[in-house]
Amino acid sequence: MGAASNEVARRFGQNMRHVRRGTGLSQEALGFEAGLHRTEIGLLERGERVPRIDTLLKVAAGLGAKVESPLLDGIAWRRGTTTTTPGTFKFNEDERRDE
Repeated sequence: MGAASNEVARRFGQNMRHVRRGTGLSQEALGFEAGLHRTEIGLLERGERVPRIDTLLKVAAGLGAKVESPLLDGIAWRRGTTTTTPGTFKFNEDERRDE
């Protein structure tokens, strides 16, 4: 994974853990609700894996959360300004979830 992907994975994992704990679900229970193995939940929460879109949708449904928030709080994509300046991820420090 590149630096931006690592940061996306880390931030998503923090957000996911925060939301999961707020619902009172264990990793195993969330795995059941999302149709994923609990080890997958752990990998995502530790930022060791960037979720595919289908996994993101499963996790959001398992948590009863909207996809756009709170799982993606502080993570955004900034469009490129020209055809020669590519887009990049934007991380809002005000929404960081440190635990």
